[in-house]
Amino acid sequence: MTDKDKEILRDLAKQYLDICNKPQQQERRKLWRAHNSFNGDRPLIYIRAFAWHEMPQSSCQCEDAFARGYESFFRNHLFWDTFNDDSIFEPWVNVNAVYRSAGWGIGARVISPNVSGGACKFDYPIKELDDIKKMQTPKHEIDEEKTSENYHRIYDILGDIITINLDRGPAHRMWSADISTDLGHLRGIENFMLDMNDNPEWLHELVSFMSKAILATHDQAEFAGDWGLCAHQNQAMPYAEELDDPAPNHNGVSRKQLWGYMAAQEFALVSPSMHYEFLLQYQIPILSKFGLVAYGCCEDLTNKIDILRKIPNLRRIAVSPFADVAKCAEQIGKDYIFSYRPSPADMVSYGLDEDKIKAILKKDLESAKECHVDITLKDVETVQGDPDRIRNWVKITRQVIDEVYG
Repeated sequence: MTDKDKEILRDLAKQYLDICNKPQQQERRKLWRAHNSFNGDRPLIYIRAFAWHEMPQSSCQCEDAFARGYESFFRNHLFWDTFNDDSIFEPWVNVNAVYRSAGWGIGARVISPNVSGGACKFDYPIKELDDIKKMQTPKHEIDEEKTSENYHRIYDILGDIITINLDRGPAHRMWSADISTDLGHLRGIENFMLDMNDNPEWLHELVSFMSKAILATHDQAEFAGDWGLCAHQNQAMPYAEELDDPAPNHNGVSRKQLWGYMAAQEFALVSPSMHYEFLLQYQIPILSKFGLVAYGCCEDLTNKIDILRKIPNLRRIAVSPFADVAKCAEQIGKDYIFSYRPSPADMVSYGLDEDKIKAILKKDLESAKECHVDITLKDVETVQGDPDRIRNWVKITRQVIDEVYG
């Protein structure tokens, strides 16, 4: 890594730390802590995506690939800070552990298009029923030498400026832990939906194997003292009165001190009963080990709230752009956090129609006014290159919140 690369990273790290040390970060922590524990008084706003690739600020100057990863992180967050949403910026950067034996032993071949940014296809490795015999059981094994090399590489550059957190948590988290995502990649959505009717016992065997294997890696990580307070997972800000706050290099914690997260996007068109039979009942043993749980991403969960109640420690439910907001509000009530996710297409991706935005937000927030609501803007693939669009959307959204909540 060149001296110029190091200078770029050091300068960006100082700017990022200035943001982290703003008094408003502590205020946001208080707000999220109260909100996630049912003690908030109005919706909080979380910007999760903003078409970063379209922004001029996303251009990196570092030559070294490792340095460019951290440069992109800093530039992304410096730009994100200008939106004035309720996101929290933590005063540390992460280094992820390097794992051995983390996969299933087989993987989907990705068939990419010849168009930049285009869709891809997967060549699923489980074509025949006997192909599951090729699967290996993943283990929580960290390559200490490579992990240490990565840690010290960034620590030697930035360690005197900002805390470097080493994340030793298990490889199977978020998408690689919800079973649904990997099942879609390994077998294919259409195929496993047919299996529910044609090969139900075989599918139960496969999903049960995956569930037990993921749970085992989580147990192994906890036994090794590798779960840390930076391992919260909830697609929001992870502060809650019932749980420990995120903190760097604070390992050896129990999963009961952490948020857990899963979704079921590949099961969007599966009935509630079959969703429970072929997925949720296998997710629950993993989720039940955590202190609090968030469930759902882009899938419509309108007709599945009842089965989600089987998750004993459920706290947050995603209400996606495809969901019926009013029906979800009726079912969720005050029992769970209502994670409202308006459509980015309606909000910011095709112009900024203030009247349309206000009408949609007002209608939905009025429907969910008796719920514990927060607002997440996510999956923003384009803002048509407009660097001010997200910032202006936040202003409009705050106006609607003021109008609805007083």
